[in-house]
Amino acid sequence: MKAQVPSWLRPLLGKGLLWRVDTSSKVIYLTFDDGPVPEVTPEVLAILDEYGWKATFFCVGENVMRYPELYRRLIDSGHRTGNHTYNHLQRFKTAPAAYLSNVYKARERIDSNLFRPPHGQITRNVSRVLRRDFTIVMWDVLTYDYDASMREEDIMNLLGKELRPGSIVVFHDSLKARDRVLKVLPKALEYWKLNGYSYGLL
Repeated sequence: MKAQVPSWLRPLLGKGLLWRVDTSSKVIYLTFDDGPVPEVTPEVLAILDEYGWKATFFCVGENVMRYPELYRRLIDSGHRTGNHTYNHLQRFKTAPAAYLSNVYKARERIDSNLFRPPHGQITRNVSRVLRRDFTIVMWDVLTYDYDASMREEDIMNLLGKELRPGSIVVFHDSLKARDRVLKVLPKALEYWKLNGYSYGLL
């Protein structure tokens, strides 16, 4: 299982997508997708606070609508937020006009110029439109924390193998990922600290 999107695939998804930050410094750009939800996000925030780490949360607009106080807590705690569509739509199953409408609907609640497509599904025509208003953030390292078959050591092995300066790492503050993210995140933060990495914000 690869933690990175194959390099041959990236050009097919369109130009101008941010896969990794170009730096030689030992900086990691930690991100979370699919929240905020009260069953997971506060616990993630507590872990990040314990380690003095900041992250970017790509929020689903519908969740922000349901839990506005939790969204505000993300911002007040010094984290950044990004747009992850209003209903976590898959681009490959949604017409372009409907998809774009959903992104801009989320923008009414998520004040950010960052966008990440759910499941990493993006097409050139949609990307071309969204890049007028957003930086489209993909990833360099995917933890697969949403996959129930992944063990803690599997995720840590991925992080150890694929991580490099400027990596954009994806975890999920979602119910599906809860058990794995809450167990692995402290270990990952401790590992990064021991290896001289610090955080960056997108």
